[in-house]
Amino acid sequence: MASYKVYTISFKQSVAKDLRVIPKQDVRRILDRIDTLATNPRGEGCVKLSGQEHYRVRQGVYRIVYEIHDDRLLVIVVKIGHRSGVYEKR
Repeated sequence: MASYKVYTISFKQSVAKDLRVIPKQDVRRILDRIDTLATNPRGEGCVKLSGQEHYRVRQGVYRIVYEIHDDRLLVIVVKIGHRSGVYEKR
């Protein structure tokens, strides 16, 4: 039987603010998508962002930007937002 690594999911504090402006039904889908990152953070639809150590996955018109720390089995969700503005620097 194969052994599977399960990553811990962590959120930056600013992600709570990002989620406040998203409709509740979409937030539910986004959180479900984030849960799948615990078992496979580089799964289907994962794209490494150029020039950064961040990855992103799509959930509808929203993007989930996150970091993967393989040495600690940790996924940190950095930002969630609409595809038109999620990559802009704050």
